[in-house]
Amino acid sequence: MIGFIIWMVGLILAIKAVLEIMQWNIEGVKKLLVAILVLLTSWIGLAVYYFWGRDNLPKMLK
Repeated sequence: MIGFIIWMVGLILAIKAVLEIMQWNIEGVKKLLVAILVLLTSWIGLAVYYFWGRDNLPKMLK
């Protein structure tokens, strides 16, 4: 049961991260690559995105 809850939290955070990435004012290919990378790297990708990437990636990809 605990594993399922952890999985659901990860899924919700991943969907939220991808929706935030798609709102960036950046080329479509770059957004898509970042979104796929966050999804494929699971919890590590989510941690990097939420603690560092949310503020820094849009500036770096322009």
